[in-house]
Amino acid sequence: MTNQGKNAVDTLLADSLKELTEKHPIEKITIKEITDKAGVIRPTFYNHFQDKYELLEWIVKKEALEPMIPLLQHEMIEQALVLMLTSMERSKTFYTKASKLEGQNSFESIVRNSLGEILQQLLKSLGVTKSTKYKWIDTEGVARYYANSMCYMIMTWIQDGMVVPPTELAEIYVYMMGHSLEEIIQDME
Repeated sequence: MTNQGKNAVDTLLADSLKELTEKHPIEKITIKEITDKAGVIRPTFYNHFQDKYELLEWIVKKEALEPMIPLLQHEMIEQALVLMLTSMERSKTFYTKASKLEGQNSFESIVRNSLGEILQQLLKSLGVTKSTKYKWIDTEGVARYYANSMCYMIMTWIQDGMVVPPTELAEIYVYMMGHSLEEIIQDME
């Protein structure tokens, strides 16, 4: 199968899962339901994904995170965040239900790990390889730090009903990350 054909099947399965999520919690959706809705046979699913949680991860990466990369490469952080949040907002029901997944395959861990991978790859692609005088401040540590903070923002936003507009939330995130706790406290007084 060509890469284009694989991507088409991946997208078909993703659309099927997202559509089923409109009526059912993700944890209750079966592979058979996903494949029936997509019009493919079960073995096709397993040729592409190990389970529905790997499919969920693929959706998060392809739909919300990977489109941010070109903007991040050009240091357009706020615009990258707006793009990611807007993408999630367009599929509000899906992401709201996904955010409720807990345990081994929690949505939160999928988002955090995926963001960490993307940020670490980004740092390496920008030629950032040196650590600072502090040993844990290396590409992995920095990627994890920002992945955790972004994940917290995303999870809180989704669980609060996505009421804050993506542009405002991105602005808040950039403000908080660009100021020290002391500066923020002074602004709050």
